[in-house]
Amino acid sequence: MVEKESGMIETSISAELIEHMRSICGLKLNTENSLHNEYATRMAILKFAEGIGDTNPLWYDVEYAVKTRYGGIIAPPSFLWACLSHVQFGWAGLGGFHSGCDIEFYKPVYLGDKIAEEVFYDNFEGPKSSSFAEEMVIDQFHTDYRNQKGDLLAKYYWWIIRVARAKARGKGKYHNIELPHPWKEEELRKIEEEVLSEKIRGTNPRYWEDIREGDTIGTIVKGPLGLTDVIAFCTGGAIPTPRLMAHGSALHQYRRHPAWAFRDPNTYALEPIYAVHYNKQAANAMGLPYPYIVGTQIHCWAISLLTNWMGDDGWIKKSQTKYQKFVFHSDVVRFEGKIIRKYVDDTGDYCVDIDNYAVNQRQEKVMTGKAIVALPSKADNYWPVEKRATANI
Repeated sequence: MVEKESGMIETSISAELIEHMRSICGLKLNTENSLHNEYATRMAILKFAEGIGDTNPLWYDVEYAVKTRYGGIIAPPSFLWACLSHVQFGWAGLGGFHSGCDIEFYKPVYLGDKIAEEVFYDNFEGPKSSSFAEEMVIDQFHTDYRNQKGDLLAKYYWWIIRVARAKARGKGKYHNIELPHPWKEEELRKIEEEVLSEKIRGTNPRYWEDIREGDTIGTIVKGPLGLTDVIAFCTGGAIPTPRLMAHGSALHQYRRHPAWAFRDPNTYALEPIYAVHYNKQAANAMGLPYPYIVGTQIHCWAISLLTNWMGDDGWIKKSQTKYQKFVFHSDVVRFEGKIIRKYVDDTGDYCVDIDNYAVNQRQEKVMTGKAIVALPSKADNYWPVEKRATANI
């Protein structure tokens, strides 16, 4: 089959477009097309956990979870993104890349909770120079998540880089990378053993008093990353665009929003822009040589590293990530972290600050992050989970 160029709608960053976007800063966005899960059902939680490859029994094993301080199954902290992660909005005709996010967690999501979201377009930076596409703007959004009681579950701040696709293709910044990566069978066997060696702390408390600054927090490995990893992530609901649809359902959407889709030059089917994560022609149209993993997917894995390390009695107060490089299909990514500070904060939580990061097989940092984790304390018989637990158990 001869590969052809895609026909995505394209434009550039113009004074008119900038003025229009400036006029709508502060707008509360319509989320109807981007909602996925409204309820934290057993299968919704399970599909999301499986979609990010997180095997912690706190997310799916009733007999295990009922013996924890939660008293039952809870969702992974990142499950909120399986309800709504992003909204497709603004800058029609420009390419968009999720570049980082900062999320603060306040309460857990229990089995049966109903999740509601409010999303706001806050502002944008730029235009500023870009090594990827000459110039870019950076959109700034925030999302508030609440449960059926009106309790604030989390505040999520996120950034999207917008560029002109034609300029990105002209730059060709990533086209010297050999993709797919030429793995050898013995290398793949070693990687699989690393994936399976992931350690989950579970019910064994990790006490604040036992932590030292400079301690490492273990490792998790993901990859080689491929199409099924994206499909599983989609099945779990964490799709940062309008929901994936088929046939007439999709066509109605694309007629109303032509910039949301393009015609695949090889199958002649209309595909969503989201297909950059599994369709080579779509990725090429964005100026990239190969399909690449979703940014939120990487943050989910970074959060799994934290929950594995802290155990069931710890609490993630805050997690921030910045995406430094694209993670392409066939890449392997290793997540690690280190304790950089230990203290009691002004709310009385026994906290550690963590620097974490992800490195690919080319020894490039693809993600850097910071987190604040509250741990139990022996001295005060203090349990951060009890401070936040709200379930009727």
